[in-house]
Amino acid sequence: MKEQSTRPMRSTLHLPRKSAGSQPQKRDQDSEPPRTAVPPDASRNKSAAQALQHIQHWPSESREATQLVIDQYGEPDEATQTQLIWHKRGPWKRIVASKTFFRHNFPAPHNDSVESVIDYRVPVDKFTPLAEFDGSVVVERTAGEVSARCHDEQANFLALNLMHDIVTGAKNVEEARAYYAKEFADYRRRKPTPYMERLRFMPGAGNTEDLDTRLLSDADLEQAADEGKKRC
Repeated sequence: MKEQSTRPMRSTLHLPRKSAGSQPQKRDQDSEPPRTAVPPDASRNKSAAQALQHIQHWPSESREATQLVIDQYGEPDEATQTQLIWHKRGPWKRIVASKTFFRHNFPAPHNDSVESVIDYRVPVDKFTPLAEFDGSVVVERTAGEVSARCHDEQANFLALNLMHDIVTGAKNVEEARAYYAKEFADYRRRKPTPYMERLRFMPGAGNTEDLDTRLLSDADLEQAADEGKKRC
């Protein structure tokens, strides 16, 4: 999808920053694992200023969303003309803020440009339900990763917590979509929004890859190569 060049539309999913955290063993457990430290205020401000140089020519939609990540986590670990990447910040394996943004109408019109990634193995039979739930929840089977791409960290918490509910059977697709819309509206009602506050489950720790099953043996490959030579 090409970068949008239409008149800027301020995201309706923009939420104020809250402290990010992950929950270690059980759902609704109050304790959180140690988070990656962010720089002290002085160095953090300097790092943020350096990061701003990378995005000054980005579209306002993606620049605004990226600014939220910079405010929270400071200078990225990697920077190109089109992406900023942070590794192991808060509960995330990786955060990717992109120059390119995508229009998304669920649960209300907004722009998606910030992707939050965790290690998580999704059973194959849950791929279709997750696609039906939210097109901005992306499952990487081989890599063993799941990500949510939205405007800010709070919306990504919400999407991934509901992803986990679908995988574990706590909610079906319709219930998850309805809850997403409810909590989105509850924020505006100034009611509690627990799914936006943090991950309510423990992500994997690099052991979530799915290498699939081998179908061709070395002998099969050698035989195929021999057959190919005979055709030459």
